[in-house]
Amino acid sequence: MIDLKHFREKPELYRKACKDKRIKFDVDNFLSLDSKYREIKVVTEKIRSEQNELSRQVPLLKGEEQKVVRDKLKDLSIAVKEKNTELAALEVEWQRLQLLIPSVPLSQVPVGKDDSENVEVKKWGEPFKPKFKLKDHVELGAALELFDLERGAKVAGARNYFLIGDGAKLHHAVMNLALDLISSRGYKIMDTPHIVNYEAMTGTGYFPGGEDMAFHLDARDDRSYLIGTSEVALVSFHQGESFKDEDLPKKYAGYSPCYRREAGSYGKDTQGLYRVHQFFKVEQVVICRPDANLSAELHKELLGNAETLLQMLELPYRVVEVCTGDMGQGQVFKHDIETWMPSRSGYGETHSCSTLYDFQARRSEIRYKGDLAEGRFCHTLNNTLVASPRVLIPLIENHQQEDGSIKIPKALVPYFGGREFIR
Repeated sequence: MIDLKHFREKPELYRKACKDKRIKFDVDNFLSLDSKYREIKVVTEKIRSEQNELSRQVPLLKGEEQKVVRDKLKDLSIAVKEKNTELAALEVEWQRLQLLIPSVPLSQVPVGKDDSENVEVKKWGEPFKPKFKLKDHVELGAALELFDLERGAKVAGARNYFLIGDGAKLHHAVMNLALDLISSRGYKIMDTPHIVNYEAMTGTGYFPGGEDMAFHLDARDDRSYLIGTSEVALVSFHQGESFKDEDLPKKYAGYSPCYRREAGSYGKDTQGLYRVHQFFKVEQVVICRPDANLSAELHKELLGNAETLLQMLELPYRVVEVCTGDMGQGQVFKHDIETWMPSRSGYGETHSCSTLYDFQARRSEIRYKGDLAEGRFCHTLNNTLVASPRVLIPLIENHQQEDGSIKIPKALVPYFGGREFIR
C-alpha cells in the first residue's frame, strides 16, 4: 500500500510507475473515486457535528423551540444514514483499489519490459564448460540415485519429486550451511508457520493478485493458504506493532517449506528440479527504520550474505539489476542473483533481493515511533539465502567429474562426515 497523500500530490509518478512496471491500474479513475469519497466523508462529518451541537441544545430548550430542534435532528439522522450508506459503498472499492497501486521504483532502476532487459552488474567465478561430455542434473540424479522425478509425479503429480540418499543429504547439507552462516552474522533463525491467513498474504503484498500462484486450503479453512516464502510469516510476525529506534533493525532468517502453483510457467523451466511445487528455503527478512540510506546499506548486506554462500558452494554466478518490467508491485529496488547452470548454457535465477520501503509495513501496520526518520511506517527488505532443490541443479552440474561422480564443495565436506565425492 502506498502513501495516499503522496499519490494525490504526485499522480504523474504513479502513472509512470504503472507504465514502467507494466501494471494495469487507472490512476485517474482512482483519483476521481478518492475525491468523491473524501467529499462525502466531509459532508457526513459536518452533518454529525451539527447533530452533536443540536443534541447538546435539546435539554436547554422548551416547548416549540425544543420541538423544532428535535424535528431537525430527525432530518439530520436520516441524512447521516443516507450518507453512511453511500460512503460504505464507495469505501469498499476505495480500499480495494488502494491495494493494487504499485510503488514508485527508485530513479536508478533501469526501465525495461521484462527480465531480458535486466542489467548485469557483477560476475563471480568462471562458468563450468568441461571438455568431457556434459550431463544435466536429471541424468546425474538418475545415475547416482539422488532423486526420482517419475515416482514423484506418480505420487503427487507433475513437478513433484523424491530426494533420495545423497540427494537428500546434499539438500540438508546446503540448508545447514546456510543456517550456520546466517546465524553467525547475527540473524535470528525462525521456523515459521507453513499456513497463513488471507490478511498475512495481503499485508505482505502477495494478495490481491497472486491468488493463482498460492495453494488454498479447502472450505473448512477458507481463509488459509500455504506459504510460497517464509517472508509472509516473518513480516506478519510484527503485524500491528510499533517500534522505536532501539528496537530496530529486526534481522530474521526464516526456514520453511514453500509451496507454489507456478501457474503459467512452461518450457525448460518445468523440466527437472528448476520449477517445482514444493521446495525449502532460507529467507532473509529485515525490518528497519524508514531511512533510504539505511535501506540501501541493508540491501547490500542481504545481497552479500547470499553471495558469500554461493562462493562457499564454489558456484559461478552473476548479479543483475532488475528492470521495472520485471519488478513486483511493491518493490522499489531489486537485484537478482543468477547461478551458472551448465545444462542451460546460461545463468538461472536463484535469488531475489528486494527493497520495499514502507509498502509492506503500511499494509501490515508496522509503525515507526522514532525521531528523524522519513515516515511513520518501517521499511522492509528480503532476499533468498538459499532455495532447494533449485540450488542442487548448479551444485550437481558444476561439480560433476568425468567419471560420473560429483565433487562435494569444501564447505559441505564436514556435513558429509569428511567425504569428498558422491559416487
